[in-house]
Amino acid sequence: MDSVGIGMIGSGFMGLTYSEVVANHTEGCHLVAIAGGKRAPALAEDYQVPAEGDVQALLARDDVHAVVLATPDQNRAEITSQAAAAGKHVLAEKPMAPTIAECDTMITACEKAGVNLAVVKTERFRKITMKAKALIDDGVIGPIQMMRTVSAFPLPMTRELFDDRQWMFDERGGGLFMGMASHNTDFLRWLTGREATRVFAQSTTFSDLAAPNLSVMAQIEFAGGIQAQMWITAELPSPSLPSSEVRFQVFGRDAMFDLENFEFLKLGQGETWEQIYKPEQFDYLKEPTSPIRLFPHAGVIQEFVDSIREQRPPAVGGVEGRKAVELCEACLRSAASGQVVELPL
Repeated sequence: MDSVGIGMIGSGFMGLTYSEVVANHTEGCHLVAIAGGKRAPALAEDYQVPAEGDVQALLARDDVHAVVLATPDQNRAEITSQAAAAGKHVLAEKPMAPTIAECDTMITACEKAGVNLAVVKTERFRKITMKAKALIDDGVIGPIQMMRTVSAFPLPMTRELFDDRQWMFDERGGGLFMGMASHNTDFLRWLTGREATRVFAQSTTFSDLAAPNLSVMAQIEFAGGIQAQMWITAELPSPSLPSSEVRFQVFGRDAMFDLENFEFLKLGQGETWEQIYKPEQFDYLKEPTSPIRLFPHAGVIQEFVDSIREQRPPAVGGVEGRKAVELCEACLRSAASGQVVELPL
């Protein structure tokens, strides 16, 4: 097809993000209509497309060839099944779903219908993370031995987030942990090219927020004996930790690198540390449609659209999305049992 008609399901912050990307930052696609959420009429007006009354009306449109699910994760399995039955290709935001069982439902539905299922993994499309991956692929740091990742936020910020996104209290969803950790787990897998084999984790909520798993620490073993640690928390006191929003440290036989998504990529080699990349700066809250912010999201959409037009599987499909969820779910199972959990589940 000359241009893939995309329906946006969800009208919040990420609905705005992908509407802008489809409308102005990608090729071979166009925004057709928007449905879902109280902001849908205003968002549709901004992009001069119809606001459909519900998801079913959007899926019934012949000019919608694919949908982007910018919805709460607890709704994605049901909507994916509906979209697949209507013959629409699906791009699901992360986490793909709250459980691997729901991921399997999504994969099966799309395979049965013969439509593509892709999952948002922006960490694979950032300029800074692609440069970090090249340090591994080009042999600069040597074989990976250890890794550490931290995503940490102050509690006051978390309270504001939950005030705006009440659906995150829903026990059917993956909550803030899945939303944050699904980035980290996928990135660790992508960096190493290996699968996790064992997990031991602790999880709790220290604050009075009525949400589970706001602080999780996990020790993860990857194939080949690679050691990894993951710390996810949304409960730090102000002023929080510096350079801890999305941070990865990778230690190889010959060198190491230290990466913070929005601040720096440093290479430790020989006797010195060298900053080899500094990303362009933008204000996340005040500039949601900044081309700098949208660059990785545009990469995600472009790959999805290209996979449809080229009639091939997406580069980051349902299986990849499921594996990130599987590793998160293994952390929660380990924390609940107090035992090491073997993978695959």
